[in-house]
Amino acid sequence: QVQVVESGGGLVQSGGSLRLSCEASGVIFSNTDMGWFRQAPGNERELVAVISSDGSTMYRSSVEGRFTISRVNANNTVTLQMNSLNPEDTGVYYCNEDTCLAKGCDWGQGTQVTVSS
Repeated sequence: QVQVVESGGGLVQSGGSLRLSCEASGVIFSNTDMGWFRQAPGNERELVAVISSDGSTMYRSSVEGRFTISRVNANNTVTLQMNSLNPEDTGVYYCNEDTCLAKGCDWGQGTQVTVSS
């Protein structure tokens, strides 16, 4: 079970950008596939982007081309660069192992992202 601390959320107007950071521990990070997830008010938690141990990435279609996930294994860090934000991106963003929606995991506190119209 990975332990994470998410940061970088905030309030931004539509069209703006935010950069989220995730500091991880408790696993062999370089061998762990990681993901960013989000949960909007009243909605289920959903996968946003994943990055595998070899650096390959995958995005949900609604954010592809706007968001970029990256990792620096030496720092046990995963980053989500979010550009061209819209109100539908509003929610609490979480970092975790990429398989967590399927298998169930413990979740951290996340970081709030609010996009105004």
